Amino acid sequence: MVATPALDLDLLRTLIAIAEEGGFTRAGERVGRTQSAVSLQVQRLEAVVGRTLVARGKGGGVELTAHGTALVERGRALLALNDDILKAVQARPAHAAVRLGVDSGYLGRLPDILARLAATHPDVTVEVASASGCELGPMLKANSLDLILCEGGLEPRQWPAVEVWRGPLAWVVSDAHPRQFDDPLPLAISPDHCPFRPPWMTQCLWRSEAIAALKRARRHYKIVSTSSDSAAWYAAAQAGLAVTVSLPDEVPNGLRPARPDDRLPELPEVNLLLLKAREPRQPVTDVLYAHILETFEVKIAR
Repeated sequence: MVATPALDLDLLRTLIAIAEEGGFTRAGERVGRTQSAVSLQVQRLEAVVGRTLVARGKGGGVELTAHGTALVERGRALLALNDDILKAVQARPAHAAVRLGVDSGYLGRLPDILARLAATHPDVTVEVASASGCELGPMLKANSLDLILCEGGLEPRQWPAVEVWRGPLAWVVSDAHPRQFDDPLPLAISPDHCPFRPPWMTQCLWRSEAIAALKRARRHYKIVSTSSDSAAWYAAAQAGLAVTVSLPDEVPNGLRPARPDDRLPELPEVNLLLLKAREPRQPVTDVLYAHILETFEVKIAR
């Protein structure tokens, strides 16, 4: 089976230039070629189609043959389609994925964010990295993430950030195990040492705030379980082995925020920040950034 020859778009573009400019010289100037090169291109195109396309007049001018005229008319549509396809492909985002880092203590905010993005950009993949806030800042600086949601105080210094949420910490307890209120108070919390912690911090924010509140209340305590993963804190609390800290609306099943009659000291507010990488994947990153702001109902001053 003999394959149908394919039209060379560069040759076709030159033929159209000849038709519109009325000669080889001006057509060559338009397509950036010499007159002799234009002549060779016409010969190559004629060899492909098997027809004479251009006839030279006695006065040095050129005219298209009937075949040449037909090819120019159809060729314009072919070139326009080619240009439209290229523009459409080049206009698409370089990446159809965005990398989002979320402080593991704030994962409850994630479903609404992902749902918003899926509603407007169903083909975009969100690569979620859940880690401690201490880890997210270095990952952002290394351009391993496009966006991060990290707790205030853990962000890289001098890095633009928007506060998207602020609220109090809560003690988390189990109703089924009253032994957790023993004296000294058993506590499940993050470890004292974290290799990712910024040098200006001596210990994890939640750990430091919990211990500081207990000391202000002159409440004795003992740390019975430590982990960098809040899921381990919750497990200790669910087993009745300890009290821990969390956001009030992040409390898993089997646990509850402490009530006033539990006589635990008040904990301070914490805040959540949104930060963007220096070289994020655009424009998908900006789309997700806007959805995060909308999710937290943040109004940016214009």
